[in-house]
Amino acid sequence: MLEQELNAYWKTVVDTIQDGLMVLDEEGTIISVNKALETITKYSQKELIGKPCTVLQCDICQIARGKKGKDWCLLFRTGSFNMRKCTLIRKDGSSVHVIKNASLLRDAHGHVMGAVETVTDVTEMVEKDTQIEIFRRELKSEDSFQGILGVSAKMQSVFELVTNAALSDAPVLILGESGTGKDLVAQAIHTISQRKRNPFVKVSCAALTESLLESELFGHVKGAYTGAYRSRKGRFQAAEGGSIFLDEIGDLPLSTQVKLLRVLEESVVERVGDNLSIHVDVRVISATNKNLKERVDQGAFRDDLFYRVNVIPIFLPPLRERPEDIPLLAKSFFRKIGLKSGSKAKGISNEVMRIFMEYPWPGNVRELKSAFEYALICCGESLIRPHHLPPRFHQAKIVGGRAKQASVSREEIKRQDLVNALELTRGNRSEAARILGVSRVTVWNRMKRFGVDIKTKIHS
Repeated sequence: MLEQELNAYWKTVVDTIQDGLMVLDEEGTIISVNKALETITKYSQKELIGKPCTVLQCDICQIARGKKGKDWCLLFRTGSFNMRKCTLIRKDGSSVHVIKNASLLRDAHGHVMGAVETVTDVTEMVEKDTQIEIFRRELKSEDSFQGILGVSAKMQSVFELVTNAALSDAPVLILGESGTGKDLVAQAIHTISQRKRNPFVKVSCAALTESLLESELFGHVKGAYTGAYRSRKGRFQAAEGGSIFLDEIGDLPLSTQVKLLRVLEESVVERVGDNLSIHVDVRVISATNKNLKERVDQGAFRDDLFYRVNVIPIFLPPLRERPEDIPLLAKSFFRKIGLKSGSKAKGISNEVMRIFMEYPWPGNVRELKSAFEYALICCGESLIRPHHLPPRFHQAKIVGGRAKQASVSREEIKRQDLVNALELTRGNRSEAARILGVSRVTVWNRMKRFGVDIKTKIHS
């Protein structure tokens, strides 16, 4: 290709480059820019050419004029600079983070003719770094204990008990209503224990059928039942040297309770279809939202197992009994969910915070989190206001300075939350489970229990 042909195509080549490019004369006047620079700065080519480069208000521009007034910046003394992080101001007044490279242009005799600069827009990277730093500060919050927020006296007592429980290998039973954060407490006990470098295995006792649950917990041998094409280790073996978290242990079938009792007493498991005892070294942490003593009285839970799992009981108070923690939790959820969703909301209105302080929170911390998931999807304003909250908050009546749900049972609240989550996610059960803070299996079970049909709800 001839030189004149190259020159003819040079403009096309320059405008294809994704980085902004700017050519300056020796006095710092812009004489040429490419399309990428127009996009980055929001200035048109006509608005930039003939103007001094200071129009972009670079925050690292260092004026160092020479005696004759020609040298317009430090570049003309150093000859070049590379990978300099700086901020430019766009035409609309907004700032843009860029990486700048620059070099002098010389003629055939070595005389300086001007300079060329390239800028790479790194605004998105800077924003992500900022988000990471915010999350890091959240984790290091003085009001946080192993990721659990709480300044109330009740939560401080819980944190102290968790710390003491972590020093022991005795079984722990975490008690509390649904949504109080029992899984976080279980994780905290493991994390600050001597077993922290070994596995932490979770099992939901209510999410699996009786036959599957035994296989999950204790494993099975090949041919133990139809479909058992190969031998498989159970969760207890998978947790060797670490901790196993048995969530919703109150729903454990009686037949499985017998086998669990043997694990606690003898530290051995037997896989389904096998009579060989396998020794395991596992710390057992259980949790339930049921009254296990009542379950024992009803014959639904073995009393000997109850006393084995209830060696160190830890009771998590419901959110309505620790209102001083509500503002702290609300602001934390707002920041975390807001960053993740990219919401435009900048804060929480005083009216919303008042509603939160007076609401009875039957779903506890999980319900507060789901309220923000909902509100930040609905909110297109700078503040979250009452009309952005889920419908149940508008159905609450104020009685004696506290909100009281008007003739609505906890089951009805769960049903309404399920419907709201499915409508928000257009029937996506996995996303609905994330919003509700439960497993996909739990969403499916609640749909069957409450007779909720996706097609009916989405298209009604």
